[in-house]
Amino acid sequence: MKKNIWLINHYATNSFFEKGGRHYSLAKYLREFGYSPIVICASTVHNSNNKIEIGNSNYKADTTETIPYVFVKTSDYKGNGIARLKNMYNFYKNLYPVSNKIIEQFGKPNLIIASSVHPLTLVAGIKIAKKINIPCICEVRDLWPASFSAYGIMSEKNPIMKLLYQGEKWIYKKADKIIFTMEGGKDYIIDKGWDKQNGGPIDLNKVYHINNGVDLELFNYNKENYKLKDTDLENDSLFKVIYTGSIRKANDVGKLVKIAKIIQDKGYKEIIFLIYGEGDEKENIIQYCSDNNISNVKFKGKVDKKYIPYILSKSNLNVLDFVSAKLAKYGASLNKLFDYFASGKPTLSDKECGYDLIKRYNCGEVLNSTDEEVFAEKIIEFYNMPKEKYDLYSQNALIAAKDYDFKNLSKKLEEIIENKGGN
Repeated sequence: MKKNIWLINHYATNSFFEKGGRHYSLAKYLREFGYSPIVICASTVHNSNNKIEIGNSNYKADTTETIPYVFVKTSDYKGNGIARLKNMYNFYKNLYPVSNKIIEQFGKPNLIIASSVHPLTLVAGIKIAKKINIPCICEVRDLWPASFSAYGIMSEKNPIMKLLYQGEKWIYKKADKIIFTMEGGKDYIIDKGWDKQNGGPIDLNKVYHINNGVDLELFNYNKENYKLKDTDLENDSLFKVIYTGSIRKANDVGKLVKIAKIIQDKGYKEIIFLIYGEGDEKENIIQYCSDNNISNVKFKGKVDKKYIPYILSKSNLNVLDFVSAKLAKYGASLNKLFDYFASGKPTLSDKECGYDLIKRYNCGEVLNSTDEEVFAEKIIEFYNMPKEKYDLYSQNALIAAKDYDFKNLSKKLEEIIENKGGN
């Protein structure tokens, strides 16, 4: 084996069961390349009542498909309140004693890759790496704390935000390398004035980009082996507009339902909207559909991720939920986008992002309009689109999926690990 690598991600627990996701896939291919990776995550599963039973210990090790996982004991929580903050702190605090036990069991790592969402994971990764004298790569998957402001959680003028930004800058300064999932990570640092050219402490030469992606090997296997019996999916006379993901305010699925109503009122009975997912807005939206006699929207509930490839293979058009305009300029790294690409079907989004992949690959269309009528007309346009143009979008989607196959992304990560990666 070349190197022992710790991949620390608080929220990677579900990937142990799903045998998929960013860090499972990176570990899978790094292992193929000759490395010895370990995924370290919390004992709790985000947005679920499931958890790993730890017992009286503060960690548990297990293996799935040859990839070792270490589950750090964390407190239970629901929602986004104080209990979740306690859960984050538990993970951070328990990582230190657990790291010693992992070394005893698996050997000292040569490298730590610590991944957000929350920054305490990055802080712990930096401190543990320094203690055992190895490098730490910090992977930024969320522009924290800027997202607090973007989603209206906290004002930029709040003094707490200034402290949080100082913490973020400290992380970027102390990390040996930084990987942003959004392509505009360097732009973000420059805009904050934190790069060395602007008198800041951060060398942009240590900043890299690896987006999210899709494991095409797993996607295509699941598409063929995990199929759902569903009369709507199997009805080839329908033009199926599919959304997969959370049903929360930030996703604005309510807007999608209003678009469906416009199309229904125009008499397009063959266009149907299939929505897969759960969230605290679901019941309100279902009630809205009932109150407004919207019959062309079907809520399919949450499905196991292994069924998503088959579902998307039956789609005619995939629709993307909507990114905060404030942060969109730095690029998007939505997991579902790459599943959409892998489906080989076009994607429609109503907001152009910086470094927009839909536009770059010409595998769908992007509307710079929040007008529901405009979005509805564009769906109708896809419904009536000449086959040659539609097929070109579909072919380009598969090209994008291949470029963002986790096998290729893992090669890029290997180049960064071995100091061969371009910026």
